[in-house]
Amino acid sequence: MPFGLVNASYLFSKLMAQVLENCDTFAVPYLDDIAIFTDSWEDHLKHVDEVLKRIGNAQLTIKPSKCKFVQNQTKYLGHIVGGRVRSPAEAKIKAVMDFPTPTTKTQIRAFLGLAGYYAHYVKNLSLIAAQLTQLLKGKVKKERVNWTKECNQAFTEFKNRLTEMPVLYAPDYNREFIVQIDASDLGIGIVLSQRDYKGEEHPILYLSKKFTEAQRKYGTKEKECAAIIYAIKKLKYYLDGQHFTIETNNNHLVWLNSNAGTDQRLMRWSLALQPFQYKVFHKDGKKHLNADALSRSEI
Repeated sequence: MPFGLVNASYLFSKLMAQVLENCDTFAVPYLDDIAIFTDSWEDHLKHVDEVLKRIGNAQLTIKPSKCKFVQNQTKYLGHIVGGRVRSPAEAKIKAVMDFPTPTTKTQIRAFLGLAGYYAHYVKNLSLIAAQLTQLLKGKVKKERVNWTKECNQAFTEFKNRLTEMPVLYAPDYNREFIVQIDASDLGIGIVLSQRDYKGEEHPILYLSKKFTEAQRKYGTKEKECAAIIYAIKKLKYYLDGQHFTIETNNNHLVWLNSNAGTDQRLMRWSLALQPFQYKVFHKDGKKHLNADALSRSEI
């Protein structure tokens, strides 16, 4: 199939989904890349054999020189994955580091697109990039931008954070999730994490979002509640049916529940929280206390 056709990617993805139907517990296809993952050597042999048989039955072929078998760690879709952790591939980090200082809106969009692919690795990416996204206003795509000192600081900070080789851990649904939330005047910062059997906390992913103009007019309590609602919605796949802890600098959920009947927006927020099982730890931002030493306030 010529990949230059408009529908080529869609049709090939559909074909691979059919070829590997009911194999989703051990094989994940993305176009012509297939990742096979197992916990034991015996299962791995069975699953590799099953995938190869299905590819053969579909009269498809693979190129041995492009295959890697029995890997504890491998590169997949721009990530290094294995051992229940993942990190950005070095080649992709180099591409970010080598990206020249943007001078037009088109170049800024290109950088933000590249950076956005690794958004889950960088804490508060949306807030860091706020200086850059501000430059995208206006209809002229190739218009030159006014590159300020603040823009350069944001550009450099993102690069520096990615070169720290951040590592994210795979979620363990047998352990409690921790959702750390912080709302500022500019936007929202979120960290989803878990503690291992030693009590050490490991990040699973980072989320961030700039407030809209309307949200910036919220009071402090509303901003904090809006941040919690945003986190719950974005992390629903992880949190649905799980007991989890919300860590926040200000416990405004009590205020939300007591005032839900006075405002339609607050009522919607309160209803959105009801299906979830959670408790709240109030974290003193001034003292930066560890979660174990937080004063507890359970909802």
